[in-house]
Amino acid sequence: MQNQLLNTINSIASLKKLNQKELSILTLELREFIIEAVAAKAGHLGASLGVVELTIALHYVFNTPKDELIWDVGHQAYGHKILTGRKNEFHTNRQKNGISGFPKRTESMFDSFGVGHSSTSISAALGMAIASKLKGDLKKQHIAIIGDASIASGMAFEGLNHAGVTDCNLLVILNDNAIGIDPSVGALKQYLTNVKKGTQKQDNIFEALNFNYSGPIDGHNLPLLISELERLKTIKGPKFLHVITTKGKGLRQAEENQVVYHAPGRFDAKTGDLYSKEITVQPPKFQDVFGHTIVELAKQNNKIVGITPAMPTGSSLKFMMDEIPERAFDVGIAEQHAVTLAAGMATQNLIPFCNVYSTFLQRAYDQVIHDVAIQNLPVVFCLDRAGLVGEDGATHHGVFDLAYLRCIPNLHIFAPRNEIELRNIMYTAQLGLQHPIAIRYPRGRGSIIDWKQPFTKINIGKGTCIKLGTKTAILSIGSIANNITNALELLENSSSFSHYDMRFVKPLDKNLLHSIFKKYNTIITIEDGCIKGGFGSSILEFASDENYDNKVHVKGIPDNFIEHGTILELQKSIELDPKSLSLFLKKMAD
Repeated sequence: MQNQLLNTINSIASLKKLNQKELSILTLELREFIIEAVAAKAGHLGASLGVVELTIALHYVFNTPKDELIWDVGHQAYGHKILTGRKNEFHTNRQKNGISGFPKRTESMFDSFGVGHSSTSISAALGMAIASKLKGDLKKQHIAIIGDASIASGMAFEGLNHAGVTDCNLLVILNDNAIGIDPSVGALKQYLTNVKKGTQKQDNIFEALNFNYSGPIDGHNLPLLISELERLKTIKGPKFLHVITTKGKGLRQAEENQVVYHAPGRFDAKTGDLYSKEITVQPPKFQDVFGHTIVELAKQNNKIVGITPAMPTGSSLKFMMDEIPERAFDVGIAEQHAVTLAAGMATQNLIPFCNVYSTFLQRAYDQVIHDVAIQNLPVVFCLDRAGLVGEDGATHHGVFDLAYLRCIPNLHIFAPRNEIELRNIMYTAQLGLQHPIAIRYPRGRGSIIDWKQPFTKINIGKGTCIKLGTKTAILSIGSIANNITNALELLENSSSFSHYDMRFVKPLDKNLLHSIFKKYNTIITIEDGCIKGGFGSSILEFASDENYDNKVHVKGIPDNFIEHGTILELQKSIELDPKSLSLFLKKMAD
């Protein structure tokens, strides 16, 4: 197939000129284009394949971009991007200086709302609909497309609850495929399953919220979708369309293995198979160190429970869910609930390990303060994907955690330099802490092959020296220490530099800091978190409190949102890669 029709779609106006037969051909070409693009450059595959017909129908029926389409999360928006003028640059998707993997307002007028985290679409669409009503634009349409995993989130229900008492022109489309990144969970998932089977005897939950409900209908029947959307366009007030789709539709492997093919990396576009990887001994991913370690500890300590909000595979809590399912909980896309659930468990002397991506814990900030820290409950937060995460970009970088957690009383904060440190702090935490603790670690692999060492207790609030030098002290936190070690190795003479891993951002090792400030005139702090309010700020506060006048240089994530690219590319752009750090240190030594 040569994308003959797709190549003629230079605008939504050209899409609207196609007849039904041509639209059916377009669905095949669009799927093929997405498969080939993701196979070559990687990205999110299954979600976009599942909504090809829906995407075409939405742009065919509605007057976009005047009519507002809001895609929840945005994993499923590749077809939308391709049809709205970005086909020729789609090969740059998720690459540095290329287009974003998610809808982005600055990228296209067709991207009505920027997304990356789930469950925002209904609230945003309702806000737009209320604005249209206030401005007297009563014909404008507002459409939120949300998945069955995302709609289970509390924020989605907050939006539904409000929308149901308005007369705003809002259409919520539920893309029901029974899976988010991992399979959907919870009572609402079971309710939707019963609706699809026709066995649901209770009142319709969406009608009870005052929505005009229709469905469920086949989301791959393009003529039916167009007909139903045309009908709904004429109905005033809040409307709800329940659409049944198959994630990965059109690629056999993506349909059969929906978790892996959510974001499969590069693969063979002709066969659909993943490329076989040479079996080589590699250091483990940090998430797998967490996953294997919590299973090991939980088998020794029956008070340990594991919690994740909808990321069992991404966090590797899946290992515990497979081996000790009664003590491992996927609570769905519900970060606030996950944190307070952990707090409740902690009151009953359980030891909850709450595993949340750093960027997603932002969504439960009040619960961390109000439900955990104020009550000083020893919840163990394991923050995966801390620091720069790469191609997912600004919505997913975990660069704010040190700053937003550091100001909370009672909370300890630890960043392991390597896999062994992660194991040991998990071991230490389950021995019994008097305070909650946040353990933040990066995406990707560590650096140690033989990482499964006997457990050693870590002294809370104690840092360590990695390298001793004569003139300048470098202070780091977490895995960025590896970049510093590599940078020092690039120097012809690194004897003037000492390197300290402070390990804890809170509590700081003040005894160690006093000895450092008394010994070195110049101190450099380096972190993979935001400079404003982060680790370096804590060192400056210490210097101020103790009346030290040493020169302190703070390096980290600058005060702007970092876009997408590989982690190394992004580190280079902000001069945190080994080579840039080496040049900086050389300049400091001269």
